[in-house]
Amino acid sequence: MVGPFEIGALLGAGGMGEVYRALDTALGREVAVKILHADTLHDPDRLHRFRKEAQSAASLNHPNILAIYSVSEHEAYPLSSLSCWKERICANAFAESAFRCASAWI
Repeated sequence: MVGPFEIGALLGAGGMGEVYRALDTALGREVAVKILHADTLHDPDRLHRFRKEAQSAASLNHPNILAIYSVSEHEAYPLSSLSCWKERICANAFAESAFRCASAWI
């Protein structure tokens, strides 16, 4: 458990962190949880970028942009929860446009 999230399979990883499929036990819904790497904990620029990215994405409403549900910390690790695409939908989107699918997880 990471806060209210029951962490499942790793969905992807990038320069800032990792994204996992998870269950939000408080709301009973499937989400994706982005957890920042340990090396970002003491980097104010990366922490600012993470929060700014979440704020910017949360202000948008578009079918190709994942919804941001929350931004929080667990044991000093910043994390965000966001809507989770089903794997087959993402695979279909990837077949149509690699950029669009990859961009959805940023």
